[in-house]
Amino acid sequence: MRIRTDFRSLIKGYQRISFFTGNFSRYFLPDTLFSSSFHRQIRNLTDQEREAINRRVDYYAKHGNGAKINESEAVSVGDFHFPWNEKHKFTTYFFDLYECVRCFPSQCRFNYCFGDVDWEFPALTFAKARPIINGNSNTVLMPLNKVRHFRFINDSRSFREKKDMLVFRNVVRKQPQRTLLLEKYIDHPLCDLGQINTDSPDPRFVKKYIPMEEQLDYKFIASIEGHDVATNLKWVMSSNSVAVMPRPRIESWFMEGKLIPDYHYIEVKPDYSDLIEKLEYYMAHPEKAEAIIQHAHKYVDEFRDHDRELLIGCLTAERYFRLTGQLNGSSFR
Repeated sequence: MRIRTDFRSLIKGYQRISFFTGNFSRYFLPDTLFSSSFHRQIRNLTDQEREAINRRVDYYAKHGNGAKINESEAVSVGDFHFPWNEKHKFTTYFFDLYECVRCFPSQCRFNYCFGDVDWEFPALTFAKARPIINGNSNTVLMPLNKVRHFRFINDSRSFREKKDMLVFRNVVRKQPQRTLLLEKYIDHPLCDLGQINTDSPDPRFVKKYIPMEEQLDYKFIASIEGHDVATNLKWVMSSNSVAVMPRPRIESWFMEGKLIPDYHYIEVKPDYSDLIEKLEYYMAHPEKAEAIIQHAHKYVDEFRDHDRELLIGCLTAERYFRLTGQLNGSSFR
């Protein structure tokens, strides 16, 4: 009998305890340990690895020298402490950012914003997400809330043995792109759609929650942006199902802006008018869906190495401090 494990369980139980115990234990260690480890890792990189990492850092920090910070709201590295007395602690966000900035001089200052983000900032700011735009951005992307967003899986089922249907289960609350999907296809035989929160103006939209493990029984999984990025996109792209979505408007550390339509995922129009046509096409041409799955797996593999991702996060923080004139040079240059 298959043991069912849903997405919610991934951040509970043992893994949640491990997250808190590990991060609080490291929090009280000397910063010099992390600074030494940071520079040691850089020295051990090959030229090819340095070039690849620099491309990532360039993408996350899309701004030229002379960038400004908001001095009235900035915090220094030395004063960036766990908010014990705050009501909203954003604990996972804090630790993810803290481990990237703690190895830099205590006087370095920065702006940050925790939570969902779908706007641009007036000053250079660390955040989880930003609108996908060409040119400079005041948002410097960081690997925040990783315990929720960066979950990858090993899917034992092949694409061809799964159900010929699209599944969607999520919270839908003032998110027009999700509401529109339900309005158009809630009763379509190729779609198993629904929202898991009960406060809906249409009772047809409220459906029983389907755990992640059971969603993997479907060939197609809708990955629809909420208040910023679609949380499920990473685990869907690591599975043997195919992500189905309009072209993303928001990007995160996962670099959604670099995803290629109908190569890494199945693209549908923003109004979903071609959704059924796309599903039927890939059901009739499973080899093309399987090619998308392989491309998605290759893309996901770039983010699986925790130590490397942390190093890139630290180098992105360094780039922030260099762009704002607080550090000279770079660990790479």
